[in-house]
Amino acid sequence: MKNLGFFLIYLFTSIIGQSQSVGIGTTSPNTSAILDVYSTSKGFLPPRVTFEQRNLIPNPTAGLTVWCTDCYEMQVYNGFLWKNMGGQAASGISYPNIKVCNDTWMLRNLAVRIFRNGDTIPVVTNNALWSSLTTPAMCWVNNNMNNDTIYGPLYNWYAATDPRGIAPEGWHISSLDEWKRAAECVGGVPIAAVKMRDTSNLWNFNLPPFVGVRADNASGFTGLPGGFRWGNEVYPGVFEGPGTDGGFWWTTDDFALSKAFGRHLPFDGAMMLPWDRDKRSGFSIRCVKD
Repeated sequence: MKNLGFFLIYLFTSIIGQSQSVGIGTTSPNTSAILDVYSTSKGFLPPRVTFEQRNLIPNPTAGLTVWCTDCYEMQVYNGFLWKNMGGQAASGISYPNIKVCNDTWMLRNLAVRIFRNGDTIPVVTNNALWSSLTTPAMCWVNNNMNNDTIYGPLYNWYAATDPRGIAPEGWHISSLDEWKRAAECVGGVPIAAVKMRDTSNLWNFNLPPFVGVRADNASGFTGLPGGFRWGNEVYPGVFEGPGTDGGFWWTTDDFALSKAFGRHLPFDGAMMLPWDRDKRSGFSIRCVKD
């Protein structure tokens, strides 16, 4: 890695310090180019950033170019705003989605780190702090950032319902009615978990003392077992259920000031279950298209 850094510094120093063109893969670089890269079997790979990471680049300069990994396009900053290579306004995040009857759901769990206005959602790893918060917070499953690409973050209720908006433009956090419609669409609540769980080996169907109920994901919903994070004083900040449970907030508020509702996809049953948890708990979020 150090040698590569030295090489790049040497390369660009050489380019800047010379009036002639420099070629990579060619001994006859085009005279109109300061750097001419030639290949018939490889391509040019620009920096790859997420939509959120792109928006956090400080003071982008005109001509700055990136590949937006969740917009699926090359984008360039023109000094005022981001454009795609066709000159149109750059796309936002393109979320894979699935139609379950009349509702269009995200095909993956929400995975944002900022609110719509650009404010950062605090990442909280400390168990005691997590369980004491009544303000927005997020974390990764088992505090392992590598789980972000699998399950997305877990959010507390205060992040899920913050007025700054956690759902991307054009989407909203799923409601009780939308979860009910999804369950009815796949044959009813008693079998909905089987029809909405992912079929991959992320689900641990052989965890003693239970034998899990295999899923067929007939709905295409692809529910993932991100588990949840406790937000009370009994199990402060403890993670539970990765591999065996999928817990999701919905927008229905609580019957008691400290609690809120969500849906639960268990590994050891066919029924999709409602549950209530302390608002300081952490759950996954699925969004529905406006």
